[in-house]
Amino acid sequence: MHTDQILIFDADDTLWENNVLFERVTDGFLNWVATPDERAGVEALLGRIEAENSAAHGYGTPVFRQSLADCLRQLRGAGAVVTQAELARIDELLTPLTDRGAIELIAGVADTLDALAGRHHLLILTKGDQEEQQAKVTASTIDHHFRGVHIVAEKSVDTYLQLTAELDLDPARTWMIGNSPKSDIAPARKAGLRTVFIPHEHTWVLEHVELGPDEATLQLGAFPELLRHF
Repeated sequence: MHTDQILIFDADDTLWENNVLFERVTDGFLNWVATPDERAGVEALLGRIEAENSAAHGYGTPVFRQSLADCLRQLRGAGAVVTQAELARIDELLTPLTDRGAIELIAGVADTLDALAGRHHLLILTKGDQEEQQAKVTASTIDHHFRGVHIVAEKSVDTYLQLTAELDLDPARTWMIGNSPKSDIAPARKAGLRTVFIPHEHTWVLEHVELGPDEATLQLGAFPELLRHF
């Protein structure tokens, strides 16, 4: 059992459900633009476009909207223009993301944070659109547990090194906790922090990477299992 630690939490798909909403929008988009025989190919095309756009423009609903429009444009052929009616259809599909209402916390998060906040220092480190991520944090009803919320464009090794220096964190007592091998585990380990990997079945495919032998991490099956270790 570790005591008096700095616990840095990822937000999307670690504290609350997120990517499953993007998957539902994607399903609606594919049902609209592709026949059953075309579906796999269009889904692969959309995945490539998302990878390119996220690398160039970051993450979040606005970039996802652009990816859907770009995919539709490419499907229409060279020189095609996405009409206002089609953009309106895309915006309608995006309603679960743009009008979320209440945030759906992952099972056990609220009670676990109640317990952890009394004996550790809790922070949030999340990537994406600044306004969108802050709105989710505010709507989550758990933000009072955290001594700081840090929203960044990307989670790289430099991100973790800068945060460690900015907050004067002790790497031996600092843990990054999240569901993404690419963003939460690998770069945090390379920056000298300790890590806790909590897989989520709906983690975005672009967040999957193989962890190397130098990226050893504590892996848990569910969020409440944190209380066995902290």
